[in-house]
Amino acid sequence: QVQLVESGGGLVQAGGSLRLSCAASGLTFSRHGMGWFRQAPGKEREFVAAISWFGSSTNYLDSVKGRFTISRHNAKNTMYLQMNSLQPEDTAVYYCAAQPRSIDVVHTTSSHYDYWGQGIQVTVSS
Repeated sequence: QVQLVESGGGLVQAGGSLRLSCAASGLTFSRHGMGWFRQAPGKEREFVAAISWFGSSTNYLDSVKGRFTISRHNAKNTMYLQMNSLQPEDTAVYYCAAQPRSIDVVHTTSSHYDYWGQGIQVTVSS
């Protein structure tokens, strides 16, 4: 079955950087659009970034544009989120997600994603 495992989270000071990784198994990775979502305490889960099959199309939450970069390495079955200039408002649990097979659209709502990782904590201190 499909498994998504996030890594690379942790605690960082404001202005610092982290790179999240999502290792996928149990699927033909290049046939799935992928995305990152996050959820902070007391808030709804929100879209962060998404990427198409071969990385030709991407989409970002407005507040992270210019700071975060989504990418994928299909030969390694891995997706990444490079996060720079982190701020306290970026503190959340970050989730890796995969769309159903054969869909090559960068959807921005969680209902379009079938598979989810367990999430990883990112904490940014002031």
